[in-house]
Amino acid sequence: MPRTFVLPDLGEGLTEAEIVKVLVAEGDVVAEDAPLLEVETDKATVEIPSPLGGRVATIHVRPGDTVRVGAVLVTFDDAGAPVPAPRAAGGNRSSTTVTTAGLGAAPAPSPRPVPPHRVAGVTAAPAAGATGPVPATPATRRLARELGVDLRAVRGSGPGGRVTDDDVRAAAGGAAPAAPAAPAPERPALAKPLAPVGVEPPPLPRFEQWGPVERQPLSHLRRTIAERMTLSATLIPHVTHFDRADITDLDALIQRSLEAGRARGVALTLTSFLLKAAALALREHPQFNASLDPAAGELIVKRYCHLGVAVATERGLIVPVLRDVDTKPLLELQRELAALAERVRGGKATLEDLRGGCFTLTNIGALGGTGAIPIINYPEVAILGVARARPEPVVRDGQVVPRTLLPLTLTFDHRVADGADGARFAAAIVRRLEAPEQLLLEW
Repeated sequence: MPRTFVLPDLGEGLTEAEIVKVLVAEGDVVAEDAPLLEVETDKATVEIPSPLGGRVATIHVRPGDTVRVGAVLVTFDDAGAPVPAPRAAGGNRSSTTVTTAGLGAAPAPSPRPVPPHRVAGVTAAPAAGATGPVPATPATRRLARELGVDLRAVRGSGPGGRVTDDDVRAAAGGAAPAAPAAPAPERPALAKPLAPVGVEPPPLPRFEQWGPVERQPLSHLRRTIAERMTLSATLIPHVTHFDRADITDLDALIQRSLEAGRARGVALTLTSFLLKAAALALREHPQFNASLDPAAGELIVKRYCHLGVAVATERGLIVPVLRDVDTKPLLELQRELAALAERVRGGKATLEDLRGGCFTLTNIGALGGTGAIPIINYPEVAILGVARARPEPVVRDGQVVPRTLLPLTLTFDHRVADGADGARFAAAIVRRLEAPEQLLLEW
């Protein structure tokens, strides 16, 4: 019987994606795990592999469509039948009309959330004893391929027997997967929620009455950025602390280490020192390494330190995440930072590269300016903005001397910290930037 493949759950609350490319055609014969489509979420552009092998009967989406999790993407012919040989290049394509998922133009099932017993987007329930596709997300399938793990041999610990990343890593290491964490106890909502009531914007005037205009549709990424920035600015009472760090010694250290760094295949940059200084300061001021739970009236303090770095790309601003920044030496941190930025700019970042951040750094120094007030990356509670360092006259020991000063802006959630807390946290970052030799040794 035919089987339909729907947009699977991509994790971390992602509910929709934009179709960037369709990598197969109707009538094509594809193998399991072969790439079917390329989609763009608010996190990254990712390939979605086929969960089974078979002939593509109908493609229900086109590039540019925005589809929600559970929407039908592709219908396969009977996946249990023998797979015929791939058709010769240039063969006739199927004449089946391509329609848009979710718009009611095709007899495909209506988009709906995927029940736990369904298999990674395959809506037909497998027969007893059948060897159907393994329930796993695209990211987990990619991880299994990288680690050489056969998903069919892995026992899934996720909902409905879904194989998780931890299951794959455990299988690769020969250890049993860790038991799923117990769900957090439900807590009653507060009588007065902390989030403000939304405001409906008034209608825009007809700009055409004053002259010609051009309407340009927003990309999926730009729409998502707009939604998240509006959410952050609406929900969070922002307050910003301004400071400056004397990085004269740090700049000299970076210049001295250039040749030695190149010999090791890495060159230290200001950004790696900023990340390290921020991570160590977060240890001293954990309320900034947190998220606020308004319904429970609790601050969720994170005992890990994964920092996001804003990267400007042709598609828009993307924030990849570096893991465990507080525990890594600077050279290792710099290597990871360079590789991560290259993947992001090349459109090769995975969802794992782009989620789980605790605190964000945005450095606009290369573009100029004397400062900026960034918007917090919700649901984080703080963000550090960095502008261009400049030589300025400074009085030291009664003498006016030239020093290189770096403008810093710490924007934070006033619900979780006061102005004095922000000043102390910023000072902890500045203190480390002004003692770079010690920062090199600090873990």
